[in-house]
Amino acid sequence: MNPNPYIDEDLQALAETARRFAEERVAPGFLVRDKTRDLDRALLREMGGLGFICPELPEQFGGLGLGCLATGVIHEEIARADLSFSYLNLLASLNGQILSRYGNPEIVGPWLHGLVRGEAICCIALTEPRGGSDAAHLQLRIERDGDDYVLNGEKTSISAADQADIAVVFGRTGAPESGAHGVTALLVPMNTPCISTSRFDCHGQRAIGRGSIFFENVRVPVSHRLGDENKGFVQVMHGFDFSRSLIGLSCLAVARVALEETWQYITERQAFGQPLSAFQGVTHPLAQYDTEVESARLLCLQGLWLKDKGLPHTTEAGMAKWWGPKLAYDVIHQCLLCFGHGGYDRGPMEQRLRDVLGFQIGDGTAQIMKTIIARARAGRKFVPA
Repeated sequence: MNPNPYIDEDLQALAETARRFAEERVAPGFLVRDKTRDLDRALLREMGGLGFICPELPEQFGGLGLGCLATGVIHEEIARADLSFSYLNLLASLNGQILSRYGNPEIVGPWLHGLVRGEAICCIALTEPRGGSDAAHLQLRIERDGDDYVLNGEKTSISAADQADIAVVFGRTGAPESGAHGVTALLVPMNTPCISTSRFDCHGQRAIGRGSIFFENVRVPVSHRLGDENKGFVQVMHGFDFSRSLIGLSCLAVARVALEETWQYITERQAFGQPLSAFQGVTHPLAQYDTEVESARLLCLQGLWLKDKGLPHTTEAGMAKWWGPKLAYDVIHQCLLCFGHGGYDRGPMEQRLRDVLGFQIGDGTAQIMKTIIARARAGRKFVPA
């Protein structure tokens, strides 16, 4: 890890510890997990035992209270070894923020400790068949019935849909025309009766998987509500600024390791009696991408630093989310081409390309992120929905 103004000695030491774990325990199963589509719960518990899951959470919830930058450096190291597996860290941090801030402590407390220990997985159920980015106009219905809420509807393209133990589910409690101000969030155990799931055959991130969740008269106690009724979207969605910076950082970590391998490879591979590194057509694109990756990484770290300081960071998070995955895909693509047919063959480089691609779609598209940035710069009234 290169020195920079955001990484002090303690964070550097934490990153080195996480890298050793990632290289010794996560990396060896990288290709196997893609083939078997098994995320390896034992490895997840091992990672939790080392304190690498939700280290930003307060100690009362099982975390270490280390801050968001600490989470970022851990995410980088796990993602270097396996971006798909590192998504478990991301889900835990995103949902951990939501549960700890908006949940009933008696209800969410045991689940948070389970997340931190790697004993539980929490998915976030927001996207629906009729809309992903337009999440304020959800169709899944949540109706009050005494001390329970009753859920009916479908969520789709949900990461870890068929492997999660709990889900943060967004649904409509208000009138359709109420938009974002008629949405409520609930913590739903996935073993609740009348819930069923399916799994897609996705291009990448196959160990985590994506799928649909179906709710048919599912009853959830009112005590499981996250935030206020009809304000779940407005309140809870702020947590996505944190996860967007982490997504950018994770994808860029994959780009960085791809560049490291490619720089080494072009000094060893010969063509026309010279190493490939002698040709500017090979080295100049890599030099440009190396520059852009370092710049994008600093932006992601800045977003986490701002969050740790309690300062606004929505714009930086939006920039990190659209630029990081897009840049990482372009970088890995270029690196794959440098390896020729060896890169195109089934192996680490082509799997990285498949895994990174999904992050240009999930958790907010580039177009949505750019709209968020535009509203911050020009003012919301000048950038209509």
